[in-house]
Amino acid sequence: MPRHTDDRAAGMDMAMMRLRREDPRVVGSFRIHRRLGQGGMGVVYLGSDRRGQRVALKVIRPDLAEDQEFRSRFAREVSAARRIRGGCTARLVAADLDADRPWFATQYVPGPSLHDKVAEDGPLTAAEVASVGAALSEGLLAVHEAGVVHRDLKPSNILLSPKGPRIIDFGIAWATGASTLTHVGTAVGSPGFLAPEQVRGAAVTPSTDVFALGATLAYAATADSPFGHGSSEVMLYRVVHEEAQLYGVPDALAPLVRACLAKDPEERPSTLQLSMRLKEIAAREAQGLSEGRPPAQRERGGQDVPTGRMAERTARMPQRAERSERTERLERGERSTQGRTAGGPDSRGHGSRGSAPRTGGGRPPRPREGREGREGSSRGGSRTGGRQGTRPGARTTSGGRGGRRPANPRLLRQRLIVFVVVTLIVALGIAAAQQL
Repeated sequence: MPRHTDDRAAGMDMAMMRLRREDPRVVGSFRIHRRLGQGGMGVVYLGSDRRGQRVALKVIRPDLAEDQEFRSRFAREVSAARRIRGGCTARLVAADLDADRPWFATQYVPGPSLHDKVAEDGPLTAAEVASVGAALSEGLLAVHEAGVVHRDLKPSNILLSPKGPRIIDFGIAWATGASTLTHVGTAVGSPGFLAPEQVRGAAVTPSTDVFALGATLAYAATADSPFGHGSSEVMLYRVVHEEAQLYGVPDALAPLVRACLAKDPEERPSTLQLSMRLKEIAAREAQGLSEGRPPAQRERGGQDVPTGRMAERTARMPQRAERSERTERLERGERSTQGRTAGGPDSRGHGSRGSAPRTGGGRPPRPREGREGREGSSRGGSRTGGRQGTRPGARTTSGGRGGRRPANPRLLRQRLIVFVVVTLIVALGIAAAQQL
């Protein structure tokens, strides 16, 4: 059966609890202030040294402290932790392997765990998942170069500090030269984040941590385990025999996450390949957000919706189509309404009350007619756009943009006067010629 690490341990949110009566007040040169959590190996405390530097101090369980084989393996674990370089993990500060209850102190990392962050705020965006994943894969690269395999990487063992994510709790880590360190049970780790080879009891390799990182990234993107929920036996069976469920993982990340969750360790990407690929995805997603593509949002109180880039596209496309159709319909309605109004548009913009309403998505109204239109309107009767059927020359239609312009009454009168005058002149000329 697998050893379970309590999710309230140091890897969760570093929530501080009061000391109990049985808890020590001083360990080594460190003063103990609060409990941070309790795991399979022992209790984690918040402590400080004489200079006030805060540390996370793990004290081994009394029953394990009496096991000499455990002590020797624990000593190799601490030695392996000392070999890890870089800012990816909580730095080892001090340790006493010969104490009645062995302990070691690491740098205290403020900030919530990835588990708590997602549980409280919901799934991370594609850019955030890729950024966190890139930092974690770089951290695993440093861990593996030191000859160490974490073997229990999961959201509660990742702290989101202001300086970036940190990997903690190497309590069941495996180091080169050790068969199994702090081995408790036949399958060591947390169901849902164990690699298939761990479940089978086969040798662990850096690819084992890659599998766990893939499951962790899937959780960060969906707020759910890629292997669902259930008893330990059910979860372990799914890990070995069933494919991970990646519904909701953004399109940009899904292929890479699926590759990490390959059943065969040889088919998984290396930590170096994973780091490079996640950096590329993080940069591309961040650039997309800076160009105005908003991240997908989860509907409150409703069913889960797709996240990341897929959700951005599926959320925007229907809105764009609806907005485009509505705009086109309003424009057609506006032109049709203008065509039905009589008396022409008013110079001060007072149109018919039956015209199409103005919307932010509609096209701005076309410029009104000039002086001729204003005079025609004033002489054409009502400003309300009511139909005029009695006045000749009134604007009764205003079809599309290509329609004929209606005759202007004033221009007609001018032409009539010119015609009459010319006719009279011609008639007088003819009469005068006949008299001669």
